Amino acid sequence: MGPTILEWLKSQTLQKAAKDFRYLVNRGYSRRAALELVGNRYQLTSDQRHLLHRGVFSRPDSSSRQKKTIPIEGIRNRHLAIDGYNVLITIEAGLGGRPLIFADDGFVRDISGISGSFKKSKATEEALRLVLKIVKEVKPRRTLFLFDAPISMSGKLAQEVRSLLKRADLPGDAMAVRVPEGILIGFPGVVATSDTAIIDQSKKVVDLAREILKRSGKLKSLIKLKKR
Repeated sequence: MGPTILEWLKSQTLQKAAKDFRYLVNRGYSRRAALELVGNRYQLTSDQRHLLHRGVFSRPDSSSRQKKTIPIEGIRNRHLAIDGYNVLITIEAGLGGRPLIFADDGFVRDISGISGSFKKSKATEEALRLVLKIVKEVKPRRTLFLFDAPISMSGKLAQEVRSLLKRADLPGDAMAVRVPEGILIGFPGVVATSDTAIIDQSKKVVDLAREILKRSGKLKSLIKLKKR
């Protein structure tokens, strides 16, 4: 059996690979070509390449996303759309001590790649409890949870979230839709996600998962890549 991600992270290989990847994307190389070049040079596994893909970005991309990011208090009295699985999976990873990456663009991301095989668990219930707790505290005007319908049991999860919102007397809704991005992109409010494609096409974004894990003291598994 080869080394685990955490064992591999203790070596200098990650930092060297990240430095080279960042150098290339900052000079206009396509991410795909740059990642393949760096991955082959350092003989990286698919998991290791995925980690770099989730964590390393060019200066222009990072700057653009950071300008769109608002603090959690900034969602007060504004409409909030939550990228359901994106946020919940990240929180679950932190709660369970699984590796998270603190990316160049300032967002915290899960690196397990399990979104397509997601299954509701006790950790999901705890993650939802924490999300609703912070929503109740900061009081957005209305909160919309969106889940990917193709993922098993999404409809049931959306129904449960609607019940939780009603029970907590929080204005909002939860839906399972085939393509959540169709609603999230261009949403006339604040979007909670760490999905780069959605961030790049949104006006205001909040890293809800990061804020929740920070408040819960559950960022101990956070991986930070040196930028120099």
